[in-house]
Amino acid sequence: MARAAPTVAAVFRRYGEAFRAQAGAALSTAQRRVMSAIEQCRTAALGGHVEQCDHCGHRRVWYNSCRNRHCPQCQALARATWIQARTEDLLDCEYFHVVFTLPPAVAAIALQNKAVVYGLLFRTVAETLKIIAADPRHLGAQIGFFAVLHTWGQTLGHHPHLHGVIPGGGLSPDGARWVPCRPGFFLPVRVLSRLFRRLFLEGLHEAFTTGQLRCVGTLAALADPQRFANHLQPARAQEWVVYAKPPFGGPTQVLEYVGRYTHRVAIANHRVLDLDDGQVRFRYTDYRHDHAPKTMTLAAGEFIRRVLLHVLPPRFHRMRYYGFLGNRHRTEKLARCRHLLGMTATPPRPDEPTPAPGYRDQSETLTGVSLRACPACHDGHMRVIEAFASAPAPLDSS
Repeated sequence: MARAAPTVAAVFRRYGEAFRAQAGAALSTAQRRVMSAIEQCRTAALGGHVEQCDHCGHRRVWYNSCRNRHCPQCQALARATWIQARTEDLLDCEYFHVVFTLPPAVAAIALQNKAVVYGLLFRTVAETLKIIAADPRHLGAQIGFFAVLHTWGQTLGHHPHLHGVIPGGGLSPDGARWVPCRPGFFLPVRVLSRLFRRLFLEGLHEAFTTGQLRCVGTLAALADPQRFANHLQPARAQEWVVYAKPPFGGPTQVLEYVGRYTHRVAIANHRVLDLDDGQVRFRYTDYRHDHAPKTMTLAAGEFIRRVLLHVLPPRFHRMRYYGFLGNRHRTEKLARCRHLLGMTATPPRPDEPTPAPGYRDQSETLTGVSLRACPACHDGHMRVIEAFASAPAPLDSS
């Protein structure tokens, strides 16, 4: 009998309790909840149902998903749903992908102050893009874009950076014209980098002086204003990484490509190669050496620790929309953009909301995979014959 493929959940189920005991109070409530969600996802603990084929009688058991945004097993349908919802936002123009990265000195502070520093990262990236794009020397237009936060590198280290996806142009200041960017070029990355650095460091200094930052443990010395300033001095002198990737081939390629980023978690199950004797081996891409495929082996506890580095604060939005894609004026501004680009108007949405499709219908529509077809005879349809509730949640005394 073939051995089941290793998964992130398998690591957590086998070694999670030992890790909890060792971490103790250092493990936050949010991290504990993510651990429990991943461990219980698609198990009897969350309940489920039994299905039977109406033709051959084949039975199967489906367990419910945890739907946690950090769980590797729960992102496929969410990603497909997001892609479908964003299709109507596409404009007939080039699209660009820009990445803004925090230097290591700032990343260390971010790890202890996630909500404050990640929020500042979003604000300064948005302000940087809007300021440079509005400058007549560059584009002279109001742009629209969305940004997605990632906090990991390929080996699961803490590497906070923001992916921005931007249509190649914008509305003129009076809204009367569509102002296109130059073919194949959006905005100068060096100009973006220097303004981003200045705005972010100003915002970080303000957060420090107003008592919003917490510096404890290995960063306890940074509670002193002079040491805090000294810690950031190298970051003030270095060039911050702002990387503009080549433009997409066309708007039809944008969402499928970006969908890989919007609902990505720190590590996907397909990257986990082996779990044996307390060691986890996984594959990664070494971007510093010609994108060479490599493998890394970590002790299970260290693997879990690295995965949990990337748990976001509760209710923190890791995807945000700006400019003419901002939620407040999106419908009106996008309609104006389409008109100026000579695009066909999007049909108005029905006044009466349509009933939400069930997960089987939704999955088949979005992924093309039918959950109703019998996997055994391929002629019958699977029907639910029994449902069972989730197990009572154990009390967490932590």
